[in-house]
Amino acid sequence: MVAIEIGRVCKKLTGREAGRFCVVIDLIDEGYCMVTGPKNVSGVKRRQCNILHLEPTNDVLGIKKGASDEEVAGALEKAGLTEKVKSKYAREVSEVPAEKLEKAEKPKKKEAKEAKPEKKPAAKKKKEE
Repeated sequence: MVAIEIGRVCKKLTGREAGRFCVVIDLIDEGYCMVTGPKNVSGVKRRQCNILHLEPTNDVLGIKKGASDEEVAGALEKAGLTEKVKSKYAREVSEVPAEKLEKAEKPKKKEAKEAKPEKKPAAKKKKEE
């Protein structure tokens, strides 16, 4: 059995990030650890995780306790694990062209009002005395 230790590459089994790879950066207690993807590589945010929700792999990175996301990404690159760890989410984010990232301009209120058909004023009823 492979132990959970600092630098161990794991696969998340549950939660919204299930199926994505992460790296253990700190052991909190006997049941929890701190993991990171980093988010720009595998889509996993830095967060506390239950050890039972992780499947350890045979890969271990030489990182220190509490390493930053940049240090983890560098260690993954150095070990040649970036492509293994990279998720579909991260690939989609990195392949988005710059034109799509810019927000499309919304029509101004005046233009929006002009586009709507004009309403006829309601006929006022005169009261007879």
